Amino acid sequence: MEPTRAGKVWRGILLGIGAVITLFPFYAMVIIALKPETAVQFPGSLLPWNLDTSSFGEVLSGKNMGQWFLNTVIYSVVSVVLVLLLASMAGYAFAKKRFPGREVMFWSFLAMVMVPYHVTLIPTFIVLARMGGVNTYWGLILPTLANAQAVFLMRQFIKGLPDELFEAAKIDGAGEWRTFAQIVMPLCKPVLATLGTFVFLWHWNDFLWPLIIGKSADMWTLTVGIASMRQQQVPLSVVLAGSVVALVPIFAAYAVAQRSFQEGVAHTGIKG
Repeated sequence: MEPTRAGKVWRGILLGIGAVITLFPFYAMVIIALKPETAVQFPGSLLPWNLDTSSFGEVLSGKNMGQWFLNTVIYSVVSVVLVLLLASMAGYAFAKKRFPGREVMFWSFLAMVMVPYHVTLIPTFIVLARMGGVNTYWGLILPTLANAQAVFLMRQFIKGLPDELFEAAKIDGAGEWRTFAQIVMPLCKPVLATLGTFVFLWHWNDFLWPLIIGKSADMWTLTVGIASMRQQQVPLSVVLAGSVVALVPIFAAYAVAQRSFQEGVAHTGIKG
């Protein structure tokens, strides 16, 4: 049934209100970050005048900010690459290969989703500490690679690919690695873009695990470093300026992968 003109107007008003409510915290964060010399008072602090960028200069010139940014980039990018590679390989095996115990293995692995993340923190830390992984990049990255949600999503997508493609590749003499690289991966670009965006966001915003595994300030990520500013009596405007700087790569990543992200959402929705 076609909505009436009044219905469209009300829908637009409601969507506009929802957009304002959603964007208001970001607006407040940016405005307060641009008012370093004034005490935070509402609603006066939210008015867009008497702005100053000195807080951003203080954040960008901080001695640890560059290292925190580098640590976050390494943590996020390396994790995205490895999670996508491992999840696509596992998803291909669970979707198209036949081997004993496949279903039991898959659903047992998927059952990890039901285990609260915080329950595994202590044993994971103990194991990595005994292996010498505390305050190292590999100790930061390794526990995040077994991503059950990513494997499930890749398995569901690859399961919908026509079996004829793989049979034709086998007839042409293509091995498993060639089939995976030249058939599976190109066809999975939309879902890989979607999954990669989510994994990047998860790792870029991760706080608890980097806080636990990083014992020195040189191994902190942006989230941990910015949170530590409040304990050092750093002005609120500087802390929020750091938060704004940390948000820029997230918006950039989504802008770059926007088209593929939308295609991935549509494809995964169609395939169930």
